[in-house]
Amino acid sequence: MNFLSHFYFDRHNTDSYHVTGTVLPDLLKNADKTCNIHPERFDRHEHPFVDSILDGWKRHLEVDRYFHNSGFFKHHSHELKKALKPATEGSPVKPFFLGHIALELILDNLLITTNKISVDTFYNHLQHTKQEHLHSFLTYCRFSDPAVFFKFFTDFQKHRYLTTYADVTQVAYALKRICMRVWSNPFTLTQEAMLTDVVLNYRVLLMPEFMSIFNDIESHLN
Repeated sequence: MNFLSHFYFDRHNTDSYHVTGTVLPDLLKNADKTCNIHPERFDRHEHPFVDSILDGWKRHLEVDRYFHNSGFFKHHSHELKKALKPATEGSPVKPFFLGHIALELILDNLLITTNKISVDTFYNHLQHTKQEHLHSFLTYCRFSDPAVFFKFFTDFQKHRYLTTYADVTQVAYALKRICMRVWSNPFTLTQEAMLTDVVLNYRVLLMPEFMSIFNDIESHLN
């Protein structure tokens, strides 16, 4: 799941450190593609803020584990893969990868546009997480270069690009940008237009049932 979908499960949580922890695995991967730390294997820390981040981290892993093994994910990522396949002809991007990411981005869009979450509240939690305590967590986890992370984290908060997910056309743009982290020119203009059409159409198809996966995961977590 993507950032805002993870946030959904802690949308009422007042502990900003826990909320930040629920999205920290993805933040770190965005900051450093080589990141491969496993703090969930470590013992609890004596610092309460570090423990809150760690609890959020573990929740992230549990949510992703359930989601990626669900019938919902397997069905819709496969259907999106098929729908997106024509847009990948001659492209280095694999349809399965595209279907997986597209589904997660569409879910984020639907949460925003149906008022299930507040993007401003999400960013407020990040802003209330002090860098000194995040640094303690990263040191505890033996993350090699915290400066790389904090540069990305500062930009992530400054630009607030998740707010653009309210516009479904920006979901297709975000899909392209994610692919560009791996491939320099993954799509032609024609293919980009095809991506947008698929995302627009699949969002409409998914809207009546998308909350089922969030309800299933929430029941599992409780």
